[in-house]
Amino acid sequence: MTLTELSFGESDGSPAAAETNADRAYDIVRERLVMLDIRPGEPINDDRLAAKLGFGRTPVREALKRLERDRLVVAYPRRGTFAAAVDMTDLADISEIRKLLEPTAAARAARIAAPDARTRLTALSRAIAGIEDTDDPREILRHDVHVHREIYRASGNPHLEQILVGLDAHATRIWCLFLDRLPGVAGHVREHIELLEAIVGGDEGTAAALTMAHVCGFEAAIRALL
Repeated sequence: MTLTELSFGESDGSPAAAETNADRAYDIVRERLVMLDIRPGEPINDDRLAAKLGFGRTPVREALKRLERDRLVVAYPRRGTFAAAVDMTDLADISEIRKLLEPTAAARAARIAAPDARTRLTALSRAIAGIEDTDDPREILRHDVHVHREIYRASGNPHLEQILVGLDAHATRIWCLFLDRLPGVAGHVREHIELLEAIVGGDEGTAAALTMAHVCGFEAAIRALL
């Protein structure tokens, strides 16, 4: 199951949850960019993309404008739109901000998450417990992204959530670039079990500490390969 399908499956049916075609196009293309299904530097033709997705040109163009603001695509006058490069010099900057904000989001989620959010986090913990070392690394990584997004969502701060979703997208692109060389991806993702249990149990301090260790571990794993 893709991240986009997971996202669509969680709609609560309220007006705020209803998505436009531009929203759906944005979610679909963002996932492909984040997971490097659209490779860095690859040209993106909005007409062909609209036809492939089954949307009109206007929703796709709106989605690409949003993705440009997210720094996931780059548009050049008279040249077109391209998937943004994965810049390894961004690793330190991304990690610096994540170390400040991710523990805050986890602690806040432990403190204020609504019952339905805690139910979703518990279900995620059980799903992650079933991950095998031999599973497809890309599917394992999708679990990682989904956990992060649910924690940000559970924090109840939409501004914090928006910032962290953007940062995690760029961190995941870096991860994907090295996925075939990274050992123990399943173990890295299974680290979230203890974190999710801490959040569900309302343990702010443990949630923050485990999140910091996870972010630092990600940076160390990538730097070991540089």
